[in-house]
Amino acid sequence: MLFLVSLGFGFGHLYQRAGAGNYLHYLAPGVIAMGILFPSVFSGIEIIWDRQFGFLKETLVAPVSRVQIVLGRTLGGATTALVQGVVVLMICLVAGFRVGNFWLLPVALGFMFLIALLGNSIGTAIGSALEDVQGFQLLMNFLVTPLFFFSNALFPVDGLPAPMKLVVSLNPLSYGIDGLRGALGHTFMFSQAIDFAVLGGITAILLGIGSLLFSRIQL
Repeated sequence: MLFLVSLGFGFGHLYQRAGAGNYLHYLAPGVIAMGILFPSVFSGIEIIWDRQFGFLKETLVAPVSRVQIVLGRTLGGATTALVQGVVVLMICLVAGFRVGNFWLLPVALGFMFLIALLGNSIGTAIGSALEDVQGFQLLMNFLVTPLFFFSNALFPVDGLPAPMKLVVSLNPLSYGIDGLRGALGHTFMFSQAIDFAVLGGITAILLGIGSLLFSRIQL
């Protein structure tokens, strides 16, 4: 709500004066993605807590593979983050954001779920590799904050310097936000197919890395 109100209404008149339209409509998908990404990434800290308190040992004795366990944790955390994203979407609607095409809402929910899977995969991979809660928080702030701010969540890519534009284009979150923004009825920076392919592919790779690191946890 802080980002939505302070930036949406604070810079809205400047954005409109520049001839770019309603800034709230551009900003809202980025705020929704932020509401999904941060809690989904920090869900990886549960692995460290479970390891310290012995819950992870009890989980690993279940008659299923570690890959199934990490997939269950990831899908559960992604579902929770998706629900939080839907709540943020409702707040954006109250603030004045309007969905351009309600028929594409299932596509928007699909991109929201992929963003949640991306965040959970990152959190699971780092949570499986670390044993210290403080180290996890430091690394997450060092990684997740640039991941959000060096994306197209808060500002359009057109007109950026070439190095900055390259960084935004290499950021997987940019494709998730672009797909979400386009599915909600506004402008695509890339295309829906490219957004889905890049975000889905990188998420699958990170999920595989997280599953591999989780399978090597020593208790």
